Amino acid sequence: MKLGVLGGMAAALPVRAALSPPEGRVLDLAGKHGHRGAPALVSATVAPAVTPFSRALTIPPVLSPVRSTTDTDVYRMAIKPAQADIFPGLKTDVLTYNGLFTGPTIKVRSGRRVVVEHTNATGEPVAVHLHGGHVPAASDGFPTDTFDPGAVRTYDYPNRQPGATLWYHDHAHHKEAEHVYRGLAGFYMIKDDYEDRLELPSGAHDVPLMFRDAQFDEQGQLVYAMGGFRARTTILVNGRVQPYFRVKRRKYRFRLLNTCLDRDLAFLLGADGTGEMVQIASDGGLLPAPVPATRVPVWPGERVEVVIDFTRYATGTQVMLVNDRGGDQGTREVLRFDVAGDADDDESVVPDVLRPLPDIGTPTVTRDLAFKMDLATGTFLLDGKTFDPARIDQHVKLGVTELWRVRNDDLRPAIPHNMHLHLAHFQIVDRDGVPVTGHEAGLKDTVTVPSGSTVTFKVRFDDYTGRYVYHCHLLEHSSMAMMAQMEITT
Repeated sequence: MKLGVLGGMAAALPVRAALSPPEGRVLDLAGKHGHRGAPALVSATVAPAVTPFSRALTIPPVLSPVRSTTDTDVYRMAIKPAQADIFPGLKTDVLTYNGLFTGPTIKVRSGRRVVVEHTNATGEPVAVHLHGGHVPAASDGFPTDTFDPGAVRTYDYPNRQPGATLWYHDHAHHKEAEHVYRGLAGFYMIKDDYEDRLELPSGAHDVPLMFRDAQFDEQGQLVYAMGGFRARTTILVNGRVQPYFRVKRRKYRFRLLNTCLDRDLAFLLGADGTGEMVQIASDGGLLPAPVPATRVPVWPGERVEVVIDFTRYATGTQVMLVNDRGGDQGTREVLRFDVAGDADDDESVVPDVLRPLPDIGTPTVTRDLAFKMDLATGTFLLDGKTFDPARIDQHVKLGVTELWRVRNDDLRPAIPHNMHLHLAHFQIVDRDGVPVTGHEAGLKDTVTVPSGSTVTFKVRFDDYTGRYVYHCHLLEHSSMAMMAQMEITT
């Protein structure tokens, strides 16, 4: 994949950058499979009008196993095109898991093995990555380990990790950004006995929220152009535009997941932004202790779990979830909570102590990495190189604690990057020498690295050997090869 300087810069710059996007491209999903004509080029689009907060939030259904044994649950999913009900009276062509936009949620128990059989019913090769999963290399969804249309691939997940909010998505190299944009993403939740004993909000009061931004044409069809982030001015929550969600006067747990390709989000509660949210978990699960916040940033790929106590609001109150990074009403007011009445019974609590961080040891190896885009060619580089699956960039020993220092050298223009590490969660030591706070103080697998900054974290790779990748999780950057490979050996 080769783009010119302008195209490369457009894909790299954040939403608020000055560059205009190139022409949008509408991918005619039906046409790809022989039902309609070729993709059409468009220069500008206007999405169909939606009355804000007129439709209810949809909750992704929980997938049931097709069979179970004493220690394993087996699931089946078809990766296929479908049509989504995003705009009233219109059908939007999307890519899906099991025909659902957002994909079905897989709920598992820590220590219980899960096998997922995927059938590729699309017209392109795909790979499935369990983001945040501690899995064998053969089941990690390596970007070039794809399976073709009509093929079946089985992924094996041991789930030997604490309870956490993970997510699964396509990772076929050069296509991961577009495939995720068109819908190939879903929640994967691990629960464990320790967390159950804490009596946090659960069941119907434990709500996953997947956020994505998109561009649509007048017929309600998705428009995708590499680097066209500025035109993605519609934010979807679980596949709906500005939905409402009825809540009781009680505590709710919300699992916030940012699946935007390039857009960072920052959530406020209430039109005035003063409502309190209590952060309880990050990428790798529960924080050591709850952290009250009035502003919760979530970058692409990150998960943040918060508890909101609606007993503070009278019945009939409408409480807005606001994206502080939004530039207009459509990208700013993203979800409305409608307080409908008292709960019949609310025994959930947020304890003062959640889960202590594990001791992963003292680092004995230090690695320095750098993100940088070559402005002369528009090439995205990690340590001065583009991704080559035949090249090992880091040789890592199993069970050895390491210190990674990740630097962002993109100063002019200022381009953010977002480090995602496969296989292991890490503990952030500092950002530019300053200790981190909030949800970043928990276990992480994805962390933003602002322009000119250095993020330092310590990590230890346990249990599995083999080849894994690390990359920028602004997915248009990794699609353009801002990715590298490590090999874990004994």
